[in-house]
Amino acid sequence: MSLSERLNEDMKQAMKSQDKFKLSVIRMVRSTIKNSEIELKRTLDDNEVLDVLTREIKQRKDSLQEFEKAGRDDLAENLKAELVVLSAYMPQQLSEEEVKAIVQQTIQQVGASSKADMGKVMNALMPQVKGRADGKLINQLVQQSLT
Repeated sequence: MSLSERLNEDMKQAMKSQDKFKLSVIRMVRSTIKNSEIELKRTLDDNEVLDVLTREIKQRKDSLQEFEKAGRDDLAENLKAELVVLSAYMPQQLSEEEVKAIVQQTIQQVGASSKADMGKVMNALMPQVKGRADGKLINQLVQQSLT
């Protein structure tokens, strides 16, 4: 089952169970996906839907930090709940050790030896860990490995 189909099924299930919060989060994501499809004039594949979900999660994490800094716990709790719903559609996250191993392997494949090669490493690495690891962590590990 594709991610889009899974979102549709979960939306139907949320309607049946009258889970208004989950329903609104899924509708919001489906709306963003639909807007992307209209913009591209074609349906999105699973990787593109994953990109949309990743973007939505990143936006919420950024907003969550800002709300916590401002002391807006009510809004922060709402965003945390949205993150839980959205995270259910993401692939299993890699551990830091797994990411380190993939980074080392990619550095050896590309033949990188200095920070000047970081772009090459990131270009080769990102498709391998797409949606399964945080970009900041990957960037940090690549920098550490290339020093």
